Amino acid sequence: MVFRSIVPLAPLALIAAAPAAVPAAAQASDLATVQRHLQGITTMTADFTQADRNGKVLTGTLTWKQPGNIRFQYEKGVPLLIVAEGGALTFVDYSVRQVQRWPIRNSPLGVLLDPKRDIAGFAKMVPGDGRLVSVEARDPKHPEYGVITLVFARNPAAPAGLSLQGWVALDSQNNRTTIRLSNQRYGAPVAANAFRWTDPRRTARN
Repeated sequence: MVFRSIVPLAPLALIAAAPAAVPAAAQASDLATVQRHLQGITTMTADFTQADRNGKVLTGTLTWKQPGNIRFQYEKGVPLLIVAEGGALTFVDYSVRQVQRWPIRNSPLGVLLDPKRDIAGFAKMVPGDGRLVSVEARDPKHPEYGVITLVFARNPAAPAGLSLQGWVALDSQNNRTTIRLSNQRYGAPVAANAFRWTDPRRTARN
């Protein structure tokens, strides 16, 4: 799986963990709020900034529609595209006409794109700044799927009072990607064809 410097993440500075553990009652309450947030989203659009462990930074726009659809459209001049639709996550590199696909559930983004999944069984709260809610998710049965830490700001105007600020993804090879989100907009119409993509392998054969 190629989640390395290709998948969007969130500011590491937001996840300044305190040494104390999160009390069980508070953890259950915040996890339930995160679950309601994911279930309450119909659509979201945002700008994103993506940084990998080598310091390479890319920008672009995010389009998200529940259930199971997301698109990372990179800035002009970057020949990459990430799209989730139909239960699959697709990475396209137009510069080399390469397409890679794998089940969404096998990627860190699966936690975002399946709102019916009960996160209590594979996620835990990360202690830190009280203005933020940070959740670390991993599948203990499948460590090869990687780890994702989602960071939310408390925002009464957003679904369930939370606004997703970004995430940090760590794959099984310890490749870290950080995504920061800005200009989040919830509930706006999203075109039916927003998650379509052009297969560069077809154009190569023509």
